[in-house]
Formats: sequence, structure tokens, C-alpha cells
Amino acid sequence: PRSTGCGVESSRAMAQVLVVDDNKAVLEAFQILFELHDVPCTTAAGVAEALAEARRGEVGLVIQDMNFTPGRTSGEEGVELFRGLRAIDPGLPILLITAWTSLESAVQLVKEGATDYLAKPWDDAKLVDNVKRLLKARAVPEPPPAARPAGLVYRSAAMERLVRLATSVAASSVPVLITGPNGAGKEKLADLLHAAGRARGPLIKVNLGALPMELAEAELFGAEAGAFTGSRNLRLGRFEAADGGTLFLDEIDSLPLAGQVKLLRALENGEFQRLGSSTTRRADVRIVSATNADLRKAIAEGRFREDLYFRVNVVELAVPPLRERPEDIGALADYFLGELARARGAAARFLSPAGRAALFAHPWPGNVRELKNRLQRADLLAAGELIGPEDLDLGPRAPLAAPAPPPPPEQLPEERQPDAAPPETAADRAERADLERRLLVAAGNVSRVSDDLGISRQALYRRMARLGIVIERRPGGAG
Repeated sequence: PRSTGCGVESSRAMAQVLVVDDNKAVLEAFQILFELHDVPCTTAAGVAEALAEARRGEVGLVIQDMNFTPGRTSGEEGVELFRGLRAIDPGLPILLITAWTSLESAVQLVKEGATDYLAKPWDDAKLVDNVKRLLKARAVPEPPPAARPAGLVYRSAAMERLVRLATSVAASSVPVLITGPNGAGKEKLADLLHAAGRARGPLIKVNLGALPMELAEAELFGAEAGAFTGSRNLRLGRFEAADGGTLFLDEIDSLPLAGQVKLLRALENGEFQRLGSSTTRRADVRIVSATNADLRKAIAEGRFREDLYFRVNVVELAVPPLRERPEDIGALADYFLGELARARGAAARFLSPAGRAALFAHPWPGNVRELKNRLQRADLLAAGELIGPEDLDLGPRAPLAAPAPPPPPEQLPEERQPDAAPPETAADRAERADLERRLLVAAGNVSRVSDDLGISRQALYRRMARLGIVIERRPGGAG
């Protein structure tokens, strides 16, 4: 049965919350909760009744269960209701109530545009705050944020699909894990998630790979004065600083296990403690993580918690390397050259046909970051308005099309041992040849090569290890 009047006199101008659940006790609990906080509400017990309420035009937000028939746990009824509500009002904020049995369906609906999901049991105070914020935003609509923050440039279908998925989940608070190689654009995707979701709050970025392990926990959650050697003043953590906004954790695989435990707790209920303090604090933070590592392998090796992996990886956005989306190379090059021209206050330079061909022939082990660095160099050194291969300094063309030599009979794939290394690809050989050339030119100076590629030294060392590159150190030689 429908019930109205949950709000008080001062809230009549506010749009109603529609709560949909077949459990009368749950409906009554929501009624009491919202009445205590002056939020008007109405209730419905099933799909048809809820859709009828939505058609009245007075509903500003929906909180819906995923199942409305006793004994059913598939979540199909919740999916039916969600899609029916979206057909009536595409911009209607919808919060999903879910248990573990219907979590998969709820996550799928978040990808389709649901605002968020509430795992049972939920936090009443946090729920009310979110409901008021969403109702207020709906009452005073604002211009939508830019679909593409500066620097997120693409033409490929793969990136189009990725950006569409990122935009669809941006308004929710679910954790997002961005995977992909260094320099491919993971941070730009995090910028998009924030701009299209929590732009009113701060965006705090932390590169965990650049932090000493012993300081990572204090950097994230803060530390009281004297909590560790050299800590003389109170230190606010990045989690606390990101309250109301987004916390971007780059290279999350580098977080020590002790910090992983604290991050897991913060993700579950928004609670954390500063280092050296027993006081529990709260913050409303949307976590976006990024990594270029294989987290499942890290779990198997005991370096990453499996429960944390499933918490940060509610939605995964996998950014493909630049070599797998050649359609984007030309678009990115034109964009970067235009930005460089604006910075110089002069006319833009252009790629000659040979220069453009050189870009498409290069394997781009450093991805978009390397492309930008190469174009910055060319823009500085080019004698005229055209940029050629000699200005880009990409080295000889890598033999990407060279076929791999056939393995000897005893090494055929079906006869390999189960633990044998995977076969080397042409792209791996091209990447190793390019990296060996750079190291040779830099006389083995790892810092210089990492700067040239636009990646951290740690990331470069990992890449060298993967490709089997070892720098020989001789007594008295250059370091």
C-alpha cells in the first residue's frame, strides 16, 4: 500500500523520495528515518505501483530493492523496475538496496546509470546526507560538466566505449579501478570520473609508488604529532582532505599491507584513524584506484589483499596501450601540437607525411606520455613549420611486422612445460629494442630514460625486468 506524508510542513516544496520494497518493516523504517530528517517520502511494494508513482511527476529520487517476490533472489525484478523508471525519467537518481545475492545485478545497473547501491546493512546518517544532496542537485539543475577534460583526446572505438562506461558510473559513489600500462591515460580517466560526478568536492591525487613504504599510511590517513620519528606536527591525511570529493590512488599495488587493511575499512564504512590516534573519524570519499600491475598475481604472491581487490574493483576501466589504438595517435599528435603552439603564442607546427608515418610506425612503449614528450622535443627543435622524423628522434623503425622464428620441435606450444614462460611477441621485441637504444644513448642512466618516457624509475625497472634487460655495472664505469 502507498503511504505519503512522511515529510513535515517545511519540506513540502522538496521532491519526494520513493522507497520500493515488499517488506513492510523496511518501508516503515525508511518512513521514520526520513520523517526525522524532514524529507518527504512515499512508498510502494512492487514494480507496477512504483512506476505509477513515478508517472505522477512528484518523485525526485528512488530507493529500490532488487527483489519484490518472496523467495526470489535473482534481482530480475529490480532490473525491470530500474529500466522502467529510466524510461519515465532518464535523469531520476536511483539508489539500489542489495544483498550479496543480487550484488552482481546492482553493479550492472550502476554501469547503466544507477546512482549507487546500498549494501545491507547501510549507514542511516550517510544515506540521509546523500539523499538530501541528490534532491538538492535535482531541484537546482546545473550545466553538465565537460564530457572530456583537457587532454582526453581519442578517435578509437575502444576509447569511446571506455569513456561511455566511465561517464555512466561517474555519478555513483562505487569504487573504480583503472588498469592499463603507464602513460596510457589512467589519470585523465580519473579526472573525467571526478568532473562528471563529484566536481563540487576536491580531487586529491596520491602516487603510492612514489612514497616510501613507511610513510604511505601516514600520507593517506594522517598522523598525530610524535606518531613516528620526525613527526613534530599534526599531519592531515589525503583521505581526510578528500572529504566530499574523490581520492585518486595511483599505483595502488604499491600500498603496504598495513595500509591496505586501513583502506579496506575506510572503503567499507568511511571510517579511519590517524596514525598514533585511537579516535575514529569519518569521511565521504569516492575512491578511484589505478595500477599497471597484475593484481591477481599480487594476491597469489601475498602482496595484495584479495578482499581489498574486490572492494576497489567494483567497476574496472581497462585503458588499452596506445599501440593497440592507432586511430588515436594522429588525433593526440594534432592536439598536443595545438597546445604547444598556444603556449608559445605562435602558429602551430605540423607533421610532415614522413613525420606522421614515423609516429604510426613507433611501438610507443611509453604510450601517450611518451608521444607528448616526443612532440615537445620536436616543437623545440624543428627548424620550420614542418616536423619530420629527425625532429621526433624515435630511432630506427621497430620491426613490428617481423614474424617470430618458429620454435624447435621440442619447444612446440603443446609440448611446453606448464610453468614455461609465455612466448615472446613481436611487440615485446620491438619494445625491448627501443628501450635498449634509449639506455645506450643515455649511457645507462635510468633517471634520464624514465624522464624521457615520462614514467617513474620504479616503473622503468619493472619494465626492464619484464623484458629481460640488465645494465652491467663495471668498476669505475659511468653510473
